[in-house]
Amino acid sequence: MQTLISGTTMPVLEIGLDPGEIIVAPPGEMAWMTPNVRMNTTMAAAGSSGLWGAITRAVSGGGLFMTEFTCDGGSGGVAFTPKVPGQILPVEVAAGRGYMVHKHGFLCGTQGVVLTTALQRNLGAGIFGGEGFLLQHITGPCQAWVALGGEVISPELAAGETLLVHPGHVGMFEDSVTFDITTISGIRNALFGGDGIFLVRLTGPGRVWLQTMTVPTLAHALAPYMGRESAPATNQDPGSAAVSGVMRGIFGSDR
Repeated sequence: MQTLISGTTMPVLEIGLDPGEIIVAPPGEMAWMTPNVRMNTTMAAAGSSGLWGAITRAVSGGGLFMTEFTCDGGSGGVAFTPKVPGQILPVEVAAGRGYMVHKHGFLCGTQGVVLTTALQRNLGAGIFGGEGFLLQHITGPCQAWVALGGEVISPELAAGETLLVHPGHVGMFEDSVTFDITTISGIRNALFGGDGIFLVRLTGPGRVWLQTMTVPTLAHALAPYMGRESAPATNQDPGSAAVSGVMRGIFGSDR
């Protein structure tokens, strides 16, 4: 198997497959492939052994179905691209180790990858943590690739060392790192600071990958420029229509 990550702000992962090699990916991630690559969409992939396993995987954004890519009649190739500007990171997942990844972060992996939903440690994380805490748990052994938004900063946390992070900027971390929810101190900071109410507390040991771009931030930045050409023939407020158009465009489709 040969792999190449090329590009800058919108990278592409190209994988050369030999006969018998398998790549597993969520539906909708493939960009192009050679004619001899065969696709098999199934629930029984990425470690799922039944309907319940597929459902729990889907909750984290992995999808109810997964697609397996193999080659017939010689070598072939398949390419994958992320949905937002950012980076593609290769991750070597050893047996007994794992990574927690933001929702929709898993791009693809080799045969042996197991993708499940990471359960929150407390009710507060599940209710108030937002999308950033519906995490994917990647285990192996396998080679996996993860898509993160914007630039990526990857500090190594020593045992007991803590980092407070806005939920949307948590891209990935080793599963040796513990996480919890804390609130921003000060009523005025929480209500009027513009940074939300909750922060993520990440505690080492382990490496953390932080992403500088989030989909909600991108949607907010584009909102003033959307929906101007054709205003709906209703009494809906133009600002609301613009925001609705952005949300439908970004969240309402797979691509």
